[in-house]
Amino acid sequence: MVDIPYLLRGVMPVETDSSVLISSSKYLNDPRLREWLATILLRRNGADMPAPAEMYQFLPILNSLRDFDAIEDMFTQERKVNPELDAWFSEGFISTYTIDDFKDYAPGSLGGIFYNQMTAGDYEIQITPWTEPKTQLEYYNLRSGQTHDFEHILCGGGFNFMGELVPYWYRLTNVPKHMHNPHLAAEVNMIQIFGSLRYTVRTMLHYPEVWPTAVNAIQRGMKVGQQSDALFMKKLETAFHLPLAEAREALGVRGAEDVDTSREGAFWASDGKVALDPIARAAE
Repeated sequence: MVDIPYLLRGVMPVETDSSVLISSSKYLNDPRLREWLATILLRRNGADMPAPAEMYQFLPILNSLRDFDAIEDMFTQERKVNPELDAWFSEGFISTYTIDDFKDYAPGSLGGIFYNQMTAGDYEIQITPWTEPKTQLEYYNLRSGQTHDFEHILCGGGFNFMGELVPYWYRLTNVPKHMHNPHLAAEVNMIQIFGSLRYTVRTMLHYPEVWPTAVNAIQRGMKVGQQSDALFMKKLETAFHLPLAEAREALGVRGAEDVDTSREGAFWASDGKVALDPIARAAE
């Protein structure tokens, strides 16, 4: 009897006439995605390639792999059994706000917190060029972009690279909770699962000092996603004037915990060059 190592048992060699790499996974078959994924998982952070630029590279790769007709059909079928989703699409609400629209909101309100964050940093509300949505997926993506920054605030994720894990993992748990079709939930969460890998694998490989922060952010995002109503379908605009605690209650956001991860986020973004210890930083 051949002595086969335990971990190799069950492996079946596959023969093929193909002269190039081929598998049953359309994701593995795409050389651009393989290269992109290897890069974003293994590289160190550097100013020459900011983290947002990585997603700019990823989106056209993802779009080339998608079956848009199948996604539209899944949305249509989901609406037949998901009244909340159907009503959301039927209303088709789209925001037209600008940053100046928030300047008169009271401090501590959802709109006031958003205004302070946007004006304190180098942020733009519209991170992708505006286009009128022509499909259900395009509308879903448009509203996701319009609500993302508010999800940071509502879910307790700071506007930094460690805080980004909170809204990512809120979506990765909340969307499947409120959709009947897991394949549709997976399709609309592709950006979140691929995007979050940057902050987990790179942290473990190169910045283990902030690994506990990353884990805590993931846990906090999951907690909000699992406990909350379908925040991704809420009209957040109705709560802009409310104090944060009241806005969360009005929108069905539960389990949110506000944690300052700005130092850890700066440490991660700077390739470890920003000191974690405020005393050490002051002495530099």
